[in-house]
Amino acid sequence: MYYRDIFLVPLYLLIFYAIAFAVRPHYTNAYTKKYFIPALTVKFAGALALGLIYRFYYGGGDTFNYYNHASVMYEAFTNSFSAGLKLLFSHGEYDPETSAYAARLYWYKGAEAEFFLVKIASVASLFAFNTYAVMALMFAVFSFSGAWAMYMAFMHISPLLYKRLAYACLFIPSVFFWGSGLMKDTICIGALGWLFYAFYTGTIQKRHILRSVIIGFLAAYLVYSLKVYILLSFLPPALIWIFVENSNRIRNKTLRVLLRPLFLAFGAGAAYIGATNLTAGDSEYDVSKIGERTKITQEYLFRRTKEKGSAYNIGTFDGSMSSIVQVAPQAVAVSLFRPFLWEAKSPIMLLSALEASVFLYMTLTLFWRTGLVRSFKLIAATPILTFCFIFAIVLAVGVGTNSGNFGTLVRYKIPLMPFYMAALYIMTEKATSLRKNKTKPVVRRPKPIFAAHSA
Repeated sequence: MYYRDIFLVPLYLLIFYAIAFAVRPHYTNAYTKKYFIPALTVKFAGALALGLIYRFYYGGGDTFNYYNHASVMYEAFTNSFSAGLKLLFSHGEYDPETSAYAARLYWYKGAEAEFFLVKIASVASLFAFNTYAVMALMFAVFSFSGAWAMYMAFMHISPLLYKRLAYACLFIPSVFFWGSGLMKDTICIGALGWLFYAFYTGTIQKRHILRSVIIGFLAAYLVYSLKVYILLSFLPPALIWIFVENSNRIRNKTLRVLLRPLFLAFGAGAAYIGATNLTAGDSEYDVSKIGERTKITQEYLFRRTKEKGSAYNIGTFDGSMSSIVQVAPQAVAVSLFRPFLWEAKSPIMLLSALEASVFLYMTLTLFWRTGLVRSFKLIAATPILTFCFIFAIVLAVGVGTNSGNFGTLVRYKIPLMPFYMAALYIMTEKATSLRKNKTKPVVRRPKPIFAAHSA
């Protein structure tokens, strides 16, 4: 961070808040209006805090590596706009005009996802005068827009839960901290919010189809380019949601019961075909190789962080898909409910432990009050709950088996946290409503003593 950050940050904050106040009436109602500016504010705070912590606590890190490489591309743009454009749309091919700049982009040799983020950051740098803090604020604005889009979609589903859903979508500390700065996670959480909104609006509500397709395609492209495993986790429950939702609209109960397994089978099959084609040939995320890559990544990160006390072990697996299935329960538990409070070794890990404790308490309380069998029946009968829980569990298995340490896990799991917490709130409301209806006394109208006679 430099002196220009101190000068430009207040100026850009003024601009961003002015725009926010101007657009707020168009994207809020009487109930949600009060959350708009505070949600944007915590995103800004998270973006600036992340930069400060990486600078003064960690002494550097990914966010500044992204910035330094974006600065190289910014320099190319300022010296020769054509050279900057060539770098922006390059895929590693040699070009005499850009070779001097490309040689300085050493950190991302062969790392397509990281270099894609550098390209995004370099575009932001053109509007931020290559100022780190302002670029981070721009990333935060995009993340906020996706989070608010997610909130609006959930609000359509459960409008009475506007307070609780606001916390789930907008105010989870880990999400607005790790998902607001100059990082891949920021773009992914913002794009995921827009993807969920576009999917719900276009395929479930069947409104604004063209706009939803465009938004959904762009959001999916961003997630695919940066962290394709999030898209792989989103695709199966999303397609299942479509088929379940359509099966619920069949009025004939017998026909609905008969067709539901067929709808589920089609959804699962389409999700598998989509996932395998989406990653075919990818050295890191090809479905046929994902078990092997998971084993290598988990072992490397575990060895690297074991001495720091942040490593965890969910059991041994040989890299096959069957072994990943065996450790899946431990992976889900570690992603949703750990680190435990006594496992926290740093202030940042303590924050994650507190959130995990809240998740554990809410989950146990809900299933205890509702009953295990009744809870699963409720999830199966409510499409949004089916989607949220499958997405959270699939992603939890992925990040839980790949992370190997809590420091990495806290960043990898933030995409699932809003969906899991929103699902808990929606499920609690539905379970409470069912209990009230069950215990409510049936009031029978007394039969009239005298029959009515016409005059």
